This record gives sequence, structure tokens and C-alpha cells, in this order.
Amino acid sequence: MKKHCVSLNKTGQFSEFFLDYIEGKESLKPFYTHKPTLESFKEAINAKNFSQEKREVLVEALKSQYEGIEISDSVRGNIESLGKPNTYTVTTGHQLNLFTGPLYFIYKIVSTINLAKKLTEAYPESNFVPVYWMASEDHDFDEINYFKLDGKKYQWNSDQTGAVGDFKLDSSFKEFLKSVSFAPDFFKEAYSSSKTLAEAVRKYVNHLFGDQGLVILDGHHSSLKGLFKEVIDNDLFEHAPFQQAQKNTEELESLGYKSQIYPREINFFYLQDGIRERIEQHGDEFFVLNTDLKFSKSELKKQIENNPEYFSPNVVLRPLYQEMILPNLAYLGGPAEVVYWLQLKGVFDHFEVPFPVLLPRNFALLILEPIRKKLNQLGWGNEDIFKSFTNWKKEYVLEESSLDIELKKQKEVVSALFDKKGEEAAQLEESLKSAFEAGKVRSLKILDQMSRKLRKAEERRLDIQITRALAIQDYINPGGSPQERVVNMMQFYLEDETLIECCLDCFDPLDFKMMVLDL
Repeated sequence: MKKHCVSLNKTGQFSEFFLDYIEGKESLKPFYTHKPTLESFKEAINAKNFSQEKREVLVEALKSQYEGIEISDSVRGNIESLGKPNTYTVTTGHQLNLFTGPLYFIYKIVSTINLAKKLTEAYPESNFVPVYWMASEDHDFDEINYFKLDGKKYQWNSDQTGAVGDFKLDSSFKEFLKSVSFAPDFFKEAYSSSKTLAEAVRKYVNHLFGDQGLVILDGHHSSLKGLFKEVIDNDLFEHAPFQQAQKNTEELESLGYKSQIYPREINFFYLQDGIRERIEQHGDEFFVLNTDLKFSKSELKKQIENNPEYFSPNVVLRPLYQEMILPNLAYLGGPAEVVYWLQLKGVFDHFEVPFPVLLPRNFALLILEPIRKKLNQLGWGNEDIFKSFTNWKKEYVLEESSLDIELKKQKEVVSALFDKKGEEAAQLEESLKSAFEAGKVRSLKILDQMSRKLRKAEERRLDIQITRALAIQDYINPGGSPQERVVNMMQFYLEDETLIECCLDCFDPLDFKMMVLDL
């Protein structure tokens, strides 16, 4: 695999907000604690105060979650290591997409594993464990119930509700599984041997990355939620997270940055028996939306104390929950994730929880040999890949045209002629100047029409090259979105099972560039 790098600001795929963060813009520095550099981890280690009691709860929760699953010595060792005071985690999180969903799911995990390796080399006195946080409590099934391969969408339809991790792999899923007979056996085994979606995702992710020591954590766990009771209580009754997040959000908006998330007064869902619905307060009572459930303040406090697992944080509080139950130093996320964390620093400060080093995951574009051949035939470099196809075609046809298709000289001559004669005619009668001006406009419109006809003719003459460029565009931006956000890993894995090993060799989580990888 050959690796080429392109600056992120030359790809046209990233917001100014995100680029300003990774470039260290001064105005954003109050919204995070550590720079996204290797050197920052020394400060992060010193700032992390994670109790032995929490470590013991975490280790026991992980052991119970992995029960019945065959794990590598690396995973087993990492779980045990989390009980030691000199062990820290680096974490990424993602939804439970079918068959991994888009490529960037893989990129997130590879980036996280490689960061743990880099930290082990740089700080040998400590242990570093890569963690994948399963977003099992998410309830937006429509976002995860499909994947795309070779331009085709494979989708599982289900009428189940609530947290997607609890979805049963029922008869409808078994029918869906028949439609993906081409999938590697480890996927089929993971799904066919599991009762729930969360169980299946744990199994296939463990198969793909277990040898690298990746630890998979599901926050949907009673004892882990028990460590979060203080925040649940505060959010429901005092609304401090809303106040802090809203303050940061308004400050960022005053700097011209668009919000990625929108805090609410209550940032918890009620989670139980196929329900994950928002909690709202009206007067002295608390209601679970779209249900008949309602609670008094005392009833809700009793629920928090006895069943904290019934409370599921939204996007405002999920990051805080993660940092309170893990000895975590860094979070790796996509461009939208990275910037929404900047809206949350005040929440961390309020609860006196250290804000982690915030890193973007690696970004990559995989190029197959036929596409590289097309690129070479067009004389495109790696930066050219990210140009607008429309702009490229316009410039290319103009450069390669055998004629002056814009008819610039002719337009200049016509315009000058009408202007000159209009001035002369105005000496006879003033209204004639307007008539000549109108005639000029009509004539220039005719020349514009002729110019478009000439351009179309040139495009037909250059059809092979334009079709080649269009094929490249469809490959790198299927449906108008970057490859990594659309295409499933099986597009490449089915041809080359070393795909993940190649990514592990190429990815550098501290090098913020777009990688163009020739397979």
C-alpha cells in the first residue's frame, strides 16, 4: 500500500470550525485544556485522578460484558491492567452500524489503537489501553440499519424500539442475513450466534481488533451508571450541565462558529423495556415523552438511587459519562464530534472532571489500481482528486478547446461597435442610445448561446476524458459524500483481507492530513 498525504484544508471536506481547532487558533483555546500533540499527554496523565474504587468497578463490568466471548491474551491483559493505577485509556466511540457501516468506523478504531502504541513508546512507565465505546443506548435505528456496498444499499427493517443495542436479532434479521451471503464468515458467526445487536457488534469488533488489544466497553451497565448518579441528579433537578454547555455554546457562536449540538434543561432519556424517550419537567412533575410515565421529584430520586441504568445521557452528557468511568486521556472523533466537545468544557469544569486531549481520527481515501490508472491518464496528482468536478470540467474544456469557445474577442468587438454607434446615434436622437444598448444586450446573449453550443461540442469531443473524470468523482464521492462516509469496508476487505493491517501500518493519529492510499 502506497501512502500519499494531502492537507485537510485542500480537500474541501472540513468546516472552518474544525480546521481552526487543529491549527490551534487562539480564540478557541479557552474551550479545551490540552493541545492535540504527543507532548500534551504528560500533562493529561498528571491531571487524571482516577480512584482505585472506580477501576475495580470498571474491570468487573468489562469482565461481565465479555463473559462467554473468546478473547485474546492482549484483551485479557488490558482488562486486568485497567485495575492498575498507571494504566490509562484512549477512546473512540461509534454507533452499532450493521457490518461496521461506513469505512470511517474502521478508521476511528485503527487511529485509537495506533495512538495507544505511540503513547506506550513515548511514556513507557505507563500502560495505555485502546477502547471502543459502543453507542448501544442510541435509539436512532434508521442511522445504523444499513450499509452500502458496490453502490447497493443493504437494509434491515425492524419495528423494535428503544436502545438499539437491545434490539433482538429476530426472524426479520435472519431473513436480512440471507441477503448478505457474500459477507465474511466472522460477520455471519457474530450475528447468528448473538441474541442482541450489541452482542453481535462486540463479537465482530473483537474478531477484527482483538489481537491489537482493543477493549470494547458498553456504557449501558448498572454499576457503571452508579458512578454517574451525582450528574444524573444535578442535571434533572439543578440543570447545571445545560447552563454550562449553553454558556460555551453562546461564546462560540459569538466567535462565528456554528453549534453542532443543542443543550436542553434535562439531558437524559428514560431507558427501559424498549423505551428511550426524553425526560421533561412540567411544574413539579417529570414526564417521559411519548409514554404515560410520570414521576414526582422524590420518585425520580429513588429511581436514580436504585436503578441508575434507567437514565441514558444524551450527546451533551455522554462525553462526561465516558470520562467519569474511564481513566481516559484522549478522545478520537470525526470532525463534527471534535467540535461539539468544545461546547462542553464548562460542563467538565463544573463537575471537576479533567477534559481529555481531543484528537481527530485519521482520514483516508482508498484508491484501487483502475482508479489510479484513470488518474494517471488525466495527469491528476493527489490534490487534484479533491477538486470540484464542475470547476475542473469547465477549466479543462477551456484549456483543451481548439477554438475560443468563450468568444471573448467577438463579444468585445460587438460590445464596442454598439457602444460607438450608440454614442453617434445619440447625437441625432437621445432615445437611440437606449435602442443600441438593448441591441447590444440581445447580440451578446446570442453570442452566449453560440458559446454554450461550442462548449457542448468540445465536451463531446473530449468525452473520453470527461467520462474518466466523472468515474473518478463517483468513486471518491459516491452520492456526493466522501468515500469514507459511505462505502463499507467489505468493498475492499473481500478482495484483500490485509486491509486493516495495511491501515494499522499507515495511520498516524498525530498527523492531521488526508491519506490517499493506493491498494
